[in-house]
Amino acid sequence: MLRLCVVFICLWCRVRTDSGDACPAFTVLSLSDALRGTDLKVKLLLYTRQNPNCAEELNSTPSMYLDVTKKTTFIIHGYRLTGSAPVWIPDLVQRLLSVEDMNIIVVDWNQGATTLIYSHASGNCKRVAEVLKKLIDEMLVDGASLDSLHMIGVSLGAHISGFVGQMFDGALGRITGLDPAGPLYRGKPPSERLDPTDAQFVDVIHSDTDGLGYGEALGHIDFYPNGGDDQPGCPLTIFSGLQYFKCDHQRSVLLFMSSLKQSCNITAYPCSSYRSYRHGKCTSCEPFWPLPCPVLGYYAYEWKSYLTQQSHLGSSMFFNTADKEPFCIYHYFVDIITWNKDTRRGTLSIVLVDETGKKAESKVNPEATAFQRFNQVTLLIGFDQDFENVERISLMFSTGSVIGPKFKLRILQMRLRSLTNPGRAQLCRFDLVLPEGAARTFRPVPC
Repeated sequence: MLRLCVVFICLWCRVRTDSGDACPAFTVLSLSDALRGTDLKVKLLLYTRQNPNCAEELNSTPSMYLDVTKKTTFIIHGYRLTGSAPVWIPDLVQRLLSVEDMNIIVVDWNQGATTLIYSHASGNCKRVAEVLKKLIDEMLVDGASLDSLHMIGVSLGAHISGFVGQMFDGALGRITGLDPAGPLYRGKPPSERLDPTDAQFVDVIHSDTDGLGYGEALGHIDFYPNGGDDQPGCPLTIFSGLQYFKCDHQRSVLLFMSSLKQSCNITAYPCSSYRSYRHGKCTSCEPFWPLPCPVLGYYAYEWKSYLTQQSHLGSSMFFNTADKEPFCIYHYFVDIITWNKDTRRGTLSIVLVDETGKKAESKVNPEATAFQRFNQVTLLIGFDQDFENVERISLMFSTGSVIGPKFKLRILQMRLRSLTNPGRAQLCRFDLVLPEGAARTFRPVPC
C-alpha cells in the first residue's frame, strides 16, 4: 500500500511538472499572434544549480533561489517572427550551469518580440531594458555587484543589453553580443545601439553581417567567424525557406555554446580583413604578447585586462570554422615552390592520413593562387581533424576549368607546418609533378 502511494505521488508530481503548473515556461506563441501583433510583457525565468530544470519566475515575491552574492547571467533573445520559443535556450542554460555556479535569468519578452512588423519589436527594446534595470536595482539593494553581472544578448537582445549598460554608466561586468541586429541599427550613434562603453568588457560575435546582423565592430573585441557573413553548412539560396534567413544569424549562438563544452578552443587572429587572413597574412599573436591569441566565446573574458587597456576601440578577430559542432578547424601552412616555366593559376586540395589510415580533408581552401617559377607561395589550409603523426599526404591541383587543356603543376618543394601546434615537426616533399585533376599521394619526410 505504501509503495502504491509513493508511485501515485510521483506520477502526480510529474503531471504537475509536465502540465506547466509547477514550472513556469517560456512563452510560446504562434504565427497568428505575429499577424495580430503582441503587446510587451516581460517574464523573468531564474535557473540555478538548485533548480536547473524547473525555472522560478521572478516577481514581487522573494525568490527561493536567487543568490545575489553569485554571478548572474542574463540571456536575452531577439525578434521572433513566428512566436516560437528559441530552441537553443535550454541547452545554453544547462551549459552555463555546468561551467559555473551562477544565477541565470532568461528574459522572456516573446510578447513584444512576436510581430510581423520588425520595427515594433525594435521599438520595445528600451522598454525591456527598463524592466531589467528595475530588477538589477533591487538586486543591488540586496547586495549584488554590477561587476558580477553578465548579459548575453542575441540579435535585438544585444542592443537591449547595451541599453541596460548605458543605464548603469557602463559599470556592468560584461556584455556578450551574439550577432547584434543590423536592420534599423546600422549607422546609429552609440547611444542607440550596443557599443564598447556599455560594460567593462564587451565581446561580440558577428555571423551574418550581410543579412540580419551588424557588420562594424561594436565591442572591445569583435569575432568574425568565416569572415562574418556566409557560414559553412548554411543554405546559400532562398529556396531553403526560413532556414536561409536564420542559419547564419543563429550560428553565433551555436559557436558561443560550443565554447562552453571546451572540446576544443577556437583561436582567433587579429587582422584588418578576412581576405588578408585567408591569405595567411594574419597568423601572429604578437599584439597580445605575453598572452596567446584570444579564444572565441565564454572564455574570451580572460583577455579583458589587455583589451580594455588599449586606446583603440577594439580588436577585430578572424578565423575559420567547420560546419557543425565543435566547429574547430586545425590550420596548417603549406609552402609551395614551383618550377613551371609559365605561371599556373589554381587551387590545391589536400588530404592528410595518419598511421591508422584516418583521413583529414582540407575544409578551408584558399582562393585561386598564381604559382610562379621559383616563387614561394604560402597557403593557409584548414582541416576538421588534427593528426600528431602524418604518414601520408595527398595533393590535387585544379584550375577550375571545365574545358581546355589540362596543366601540370611541377613542385620543387612543398613544406607542411602546423599553425595550431607550431612546435610540431615540419614535413616536406621535393620534386613532385601534379597532373591537373589527379591526386598524388606520397610519404613526407622531415624538413
